Amino acid sequence: MAKQIKNTSRHIYLPIILAVVLVTGMFVGRITAPLGQGDSSRRLLMYPESGKLQTIINLIDEQYVDSVDTDKLVDNVIPEILEKLDPHSVYIPPRNLEAANQELEGNFGGIGVEFSMQNDTVMVISVVSGGPSEKVGILPGDRIITVNDTVIAGVGMPTNDVVGMLRGDIGTKVNVGIKRRNRDKLIDFEITRGNIPLYSVDVAYMIDDSIGYIKVNRFARNTYQELLSGLARLKADNCRHIIMDLRGNSGGYLDIAISMVNEFLDKGDMIVYTEGVHSPRQEVHANGSGSCKNTDITVLIDEFSASASEIFAGAMQDNDRGVVVGRRSFGKGLVQQQFPLPAGGALRLTVARYYTPSGRCIQKPYDNGVEDYYRDIIYRYEHGEFFNRDSININDSLVYKTIGGRKVYGGGGIMPDVFVARDTSNHTDYYYNLRESGVIYQFALDYSDKNRNELSEFETVEQLEAYLDRQPIGDMLVSFANRKDVKYNASEYQISKELIVNETKAYIARNILDNEGFYPIIRKHDEVLNKALEVIRSGAADSILHVDSAQASEVSESTADATEPNI
Repeated sequence: MAKQIKNTSRHIYLPIILAVVLVTGMFVGRITAPLGQGDSSRRLLMYPESGKLQTIINLIDEQYVDSVDTDKLVDNVIPEILEKLDPHSVYIPPRNLEAANQELEGNFGGIGVEFSMQNDTVMVISVVSGGPSEKVGILPGDRIITVNDTVIAGVGMPTNDVVGMLRGDIGTKVNVGIKRRNRDKLIDFEITRGNIPLYSVDVAYMIDDSIGYIKVNRFARNTYQELLSGLARLKADNCRHIIMDLRGNSGGYLDIAISMVNEFLDKGDMIVYTEGVHSPRQEVHANGSGSCKNTDITVLIDEFSASASEIFAGAMQDNDRGVVVGRRSFGKGLVQQQFPLPAGGALRLTVARYYTPSGRCIQKPYDNGVEDYYRDIIYRYEHGEFFNRDSININDSLVYKTIGGRKVYGGGGIMPDVFVARDTSNHTDYYYNLRESGVIYQFALDYSDKNRNELSEFETVEQLEAYLDRQPIGDMLVSFANRKDVKYNASEYQISKELIVNETKAYIARNILDNEGFYPIIRKHDEVLNKALEVIRSGAADSILHVDSAQASEVSESTADATEPNI
């Protein structure tokens, strides 16, 4: 077991100071002195005590037997230092900074297409509406053969290299050669790169006459505005209950999560508070301006919902505002702030912990090291937590109360109000082979491409699915899989057939109608979403959120006020 890290200013900040010294490469005065009376020609370089690591780097650079890339050496050392703090304090090298920021800033300079590498060729899956590629006439199904006279098809070019060639500064130009079905010659296009949004709200649609569904994949800079647009569409369709799906959402900006929570809480309700040794407690309360204060809400989470997702779910749960459905969340209760570094790159440093309104810090322990921290998900699976609520190790000493008196627990992740086990009854080796080999996705793309003209005539997912139901999708997929060396297993196919065919139809629908086609079809085998619908339609949500006084009094004042250990 790794030695526990003491949370003192010396132990925390000394490594950081040393890391910053390494990164900035600060210039220090040198003092030269004779090495000895017998060797006055050699001199010893002396550095101030505060620059030990810089001294070492300089000595290696100037005296080491071989040539050394000290910049690379520094980049390798800094992560080692930060790992001694917590799993989420990280150094971002200059070469990775732009990509890291783009993920959360929500846009980049590019040509505006989504593509897939199909048979070593870039196939355009969809074109951003109003984007640079649409403006010049590029269509779904087009193959990109050349970029600036460089052939990228059939040469084994890595996807990242393709992305690097197509992305670039806004306003710059790139020439692409397109192969279009039924055209013998390449079509040349000159595209002026534009600002391409990275959408974080995958879909917002009505499941039935009263229940709306919103899927949020991260909390990026533009997520709040996307959410408002989605909520407006749902409200226009008389939505009375919203399902907010945060499964697989690993988090993002704290302020964006706060703005999103604010839409659902009454004025004065606490959203979250943060606190650290050098960050005084800061409480955030709803301002009462939210557009959905009177709209019921259910939140979906799973083991990959983290950070900002847990802030959202925790605020809904602790304020008895909405029911949380799914499985225990990841357990990340640390707040990072990004500091730019003079030599390039940045330091994302943990500066505080966040706490849900009831006082829970849901950060899971990390004193056994980074590897053990991230393997926690595997441990949960092996322990049976994904399949049985009773397998979850709940720390009974960390009991808190919602504003209505319901019991909630700290110690690692948000525990859902309604637990939903993973359903693997129709999962077989044949199904896993189809998925892991990418055959289902490849077949859906191939089928969509060959039948694009006919499929594009359907304007709604209902029309498209009705058409697909009349096609022998399952038999066609099996034949395609055989050609891809995925051996057919008749008995296992019958067990998984309904799941396999439904998933295939969902991917075909995504290629034609984007996520508005995918999610309505895939939800037929979504046990968490279907359980949430059952809870809503049965009226069980109200009974979950409103406990009687006897149950509320079971949580003693001494227990409710418990503070968590400093982890």
